Amino acid sequence: MHAITVLVPTIPVQGSASPFPVRRIWCVGQNYADHAREMGGDPDRAPPFFFAKPGDAVVPGGGTLVFPPETASLHHEVELVVAIGIGGRSIDPVQALDHVYGYAVGLDMTRRDLQAEAKKLGRPWALAKGFDQSCPIGGIVPAVAGFDPSHGAITLTVNGVLRQSGDLSQMIWTVAEAIAFLSRFVALAPGDLIMTGTPAGVGPVLPGDLVTGTCEGLGDITVRYVAGDAP
Repeated sequence: MHAITVLVPTIPVQGSASPFPVRRIWCVGQNYADHAREMGGDPDRAPPFFFAKPGDAVVPGGGTLVFPPETASLHHEVELVVAIGIGGRSIDPVQALDHVYGYAVGLDMTRRDLQAEAKKLGRPWALAKGFDQSCPIGGIVPAVAGFDPSHGAITLTVNGVLRQSGDLSQMIWTVAEAIAFLSRFVALAPGDLIMTGTPAGVGPVLPGDLVTGTCEGLGDITVRYVAGDAP
């Protein structure tokens, strides 16, 4: 019998030689009012909903990526990423930020055509959201550095042209509220990531495009898509 080696994805941490090991990725859907509207949703404060990406969808630091197969409509979504350092269940919103290890900027890349078909048929979004390399994430800034997740510009450009521009203050559900709500349904643990939603302006990415997501205070994440095999 051959030994099986499972590699745990990790993300670099600013100011530390020890990277952050990724356990699970939870994503808040339609957490900015303008994006909810552009996707045909209702921006009122109905209970948040979540979907998941596999941990190994992470691409730490970005770089050159192969354009994913089986899609004619790959879309960009820039997001604030929350890294959980202390686990818990039914976390009080007042204490929720105490469970945060750090923050980063990430991309929730989406096969929009597959997602639209799944929605129409009432089926899961797994292949639209959880495909290989669908979650590029920049370096994590530890929470002790003083980053405030309640406000700050969040933007995305494609080939230098601004596509998405918003502010963290526009989130329907705050980071603390999202952590608290999610922890009612699953026990959060160190290594979990929560992607907190994207502002309006999502749109297509083509082979050859250079995509850069930026969050004020957290730096940026850049990927370039190529057709076929990666160089």
